[in-house]
Amino acid sequence: MLKEPISITALRTNSALGSTPGEVWDSYLNGKHKLSKTEIGTQEVWAAPLPESVKNAIKALRSSDSKYKNLDDTVLFAIHTAQQAIRDSKWEDSHNFGVNIGSSRGATSLFEKYHAEFLKHGKSATLSSPTTTLGNISSWVAHDLKSQGPEISHSITCSTALHALLNAVAWIQSGMTNQFLVGGSEAPLTPFTIAQMQALKIYSNFNTQAHSESFEGYPCQALDLNKKQNSMVLGEGAAMACLEKGKDPDALAFIEGVGFATEPLEHNVSISTEAQCFQDSMKMALGKLHPEEVDTIVMHTPGTVKGDFSEYRAIQQVFGESIPFLTTNKWKVGHTFGASGLLSLEMGILMMQHQKYISVPYFKQVTRTTSIRRIMVNAVGFGGNAVSVLLRNPKDD
Repeated sequence: MLKEPISITALRTNSALGSTPGEVWDSYLNGKHKLSKTEIGTQEVWAAPLPESVKNAIKALRSSDSKYKNLDDTVLFAIHTAQQAIRDSKWEDSHNFGVNIGSSRGATSLFEKYHAEFLKHGKSATLSSPTTTLGNISSWVAHDLKSQGPEISHSITCSTALHALLNAVAWIQSGMTNQFLVGGSEAPLTPFTIAQMQALKIYSNFNTQAHSESFEGYPCQALDLNKKQNSMVLGEGAAMACLEKGKDPDALAFIEGVGFATEPLEHNVSISTEAQCFQDSMKMALGKLHPEEVDTIVMHTPGTVKGDFSEYRAIQQVFGESIPFLTTNKWKVGHTFGASGLLSLEMGILMMQHQKYISVPYFKQVTRTTSIRRIMVNAVGFGGNAVSVLLRNPKDD
């Protein structure tokens, strides 16, 4: 539990779900997924690209400044989303906020382009290094917003965005700053990235496998604990949140607790059978709260057989007979890698605001309570680095 609550005063995302809180909520109310067959390189795969309206906004941003012309989509996604978040916040006249935005894959498209040119010509383009470093996402956002606070960037695989939140919480609690913009940005719909996931045998091959009842109609089966095949699908997008010290009267949610843990790997890419890292991170986030005081958990559940089940087992170990309502959004929007944790956090906040549980169509359960006061959000990535964030509804204050 935190020494004092930290307020989330603005939150904006861009993904296949939409680009405004209203569009995103409408997408959650619609029981259909946002995945589509997409041509990437020489193959057609399931993916969750950004809507055309957002792609057009990114094109306009690219052409708005000559310095933006050579930037990767991960950077442009982040700049566009950060601009939206700042407009929603009270920070437009302030530049004393920190920036921490990360990415799991970074400049995937540019890196593949520059590397192909190197293999062909034996030399590298002038901008290949500065435009493909992971740190340039935070740097360009800070440049665009003219922020004067600390500027940090990191890559901690799929839990990157929630690690950015953890880092900001530590800075704010230390008293070194009062405001932080945090987030994640990912543009992984490139041939080499898809090939890497296929090499791990975790990517959904819905069209080529025998259609079981379990997979019918849902290319990604996140939180289907009975599936026999891995079903991860990638999506692109960015998510940004504004954090402030104390209880803001207009806060979207209060951060009440945070937890983190890393476990020794049993395999290069998977966590243990009962996800000890998740058990530890959830217990840390709970602090002295009783498990019954958490109403729902937005799970990480990437759509893999082992990943989904191990997180569920961890929840069983921590919550026992008081398991909250469980949900996820990856069956609908795909896995956005480093941005996914904040997309999950957005889902939790929207459920709190509307006081409505959003279920997974093929995962049946009974809601334990009618009101939604506290929500836990989980994320984990390759390397067994788990993060859990506990949110409280400000209306219950």
